[in-house]
Amino acid sequence: VQLVESGGGSVQTGGSARLSCTASGSTGNIDGMGWVRQAPGKEREGVSYISLSTGMVHYADSVKGRFTISTDSAKTTVSLQMNSLKSEDTAVYYCVADPSFFRMAESGYKYIKIWGQGTLVTVSS
Repeated sequence: VQLVESGGGSVQTGGSARLSCTASGSTGNIDGMGWVRQAPGKEREGVSYISLSTGMVHYADSVKGRFTISTDSAKTTVSLQMNSLKSEDTAVYYCVADPSFFRMAESGYKYIKIWGQGTLVTVSS
């Protein structure tokens, strides 16, 4: 499975940005997709995940109410709509995928098997 991210870039504080990730290859056993981020000098953080089979979603407390994850009808592209962005949202955002949505949501990013190359989001005033 290959993950290709798009979106990101520079945005002003309070603004919005949208990230997308398209999966290709042998995606038949993938159920969970989502986003993990890593801010400069900080540990990685699971941001949001979605189950492709059930539509269940998971958000980190730090983004609840501001970020929305969604998938397209083909369930090969996952998007992250980010609103009310803060400087602390500045990070490299990685698209991730795994056979188990529940493992992603319950165990965090450490056991996720498939990672994209990452895309930088910079939030500044």
